[in-house]
Amino acid sequence: MDIGVLLPTGTAQWGPADDPRELIAFGRHAERSGFSSLFVNDSLISPRIEALTMLAALAPATETVTLGTAALMPFLRRPIQTAQSLASIDLLSGGRLTVTVGAGFPGRFGRPFYTLSEVPWQRRFARLDETVALWRALWAGADSFHGEILRFTGIPPMTRPSRAGGPPIWLGGATPAALARTGRMYDGWLPYPPDPAVYASGLLDVRKAAADAGRTAEDITPALFVSVRIDDDMESGRRALDDYARATYGMPLHELETIQAVVTGSADQVLQRLGQYVAAGVRHIVVRLGALDLRSQRDQLERVAALIPAVRKAADHAATTEGF
Repeated sequence: MDIGVLLPTGTAQWGPADDPRELIAFGRHAERSGFSSLFVNDSLISPRIEALTMLAALAPATETVTLGTAALMPFLRRPIQTAQSLASIDLLSGGRLTVTVGAGFPGRFGRPFYTLSEVPWQRRFARLDETVALWRALWAGADSFHGEILRFTGIPPMTRPSRAGGPPIWLGGATPAALARTGRMYDGWLPYPPDPAVYASGLLDVRKAAADAGRTAEDITPALFVSVRIDDDMESGRRALDDYARATYGMPLHELETIQAVVTGSADQVLQRLGQYVAAGVRHIVVRLGALDLRSQRDQLERVAALIPAVRKAADHAATTEGF
């Protein structure tokens, strides 16, 4: 069972006196506190430290944690250049990179970014899958690639990642088509459904698609992206998360929690809810801390870190139950 944390790389999560260079120390502290992964997100919604820049800075500053994206939007970058950047981060980290990818969303959270990137919105999912296939081909030494959308010949030698085959690539998405594509070709699944039962159902579909493609359940890491706020006063916690939702997405909490996994309450209440996701099959949790300055983020980091042993115990119990 892995428990990771999303670093607050967006300026919306910084206080007036915060120094973004503190994010390096934040990541090191999370590693020492027992978190097994550090993730960063990728967006043009608001100013932030660019995702791959952040991971490159963390690579030599950390030792054992997985470094990941949640999620990288490949259409924002040239695909061959991105393959080189990802391979470089994997090399600098000694093979600790995991890349979650997504195609963006309809409306203001995705479609305008395609215009800025000069990439067509149409066939975005096919473009995403071909981009991933291109990366894997380049990391294996290919000098050409001929897909339906992406076509390259005479590609010069590419930087090889630390691991043969390259870093694991996960998909963020929970539509029926995304579940099928995850099962067929991705190494992990990182959705954020607000209901554990929906997660369990989606995971069954992913595993069925994997089996149909000749793959096993062990070929795909079942992960979860979840916003967490631990507060002994439930109403205080919800107010803080509402502030977070408005600052980050421009929407109130009651709207955000209809589309994303959001957990708040006392430590015991948060543990119980996370345990429901673990029982649904989650084996890698990526926690987004619901706080709006680095001091408060660090406080929440400490509170969540205290739950790590109990979450892992719940996963061990779930794995034993599955064995029967």
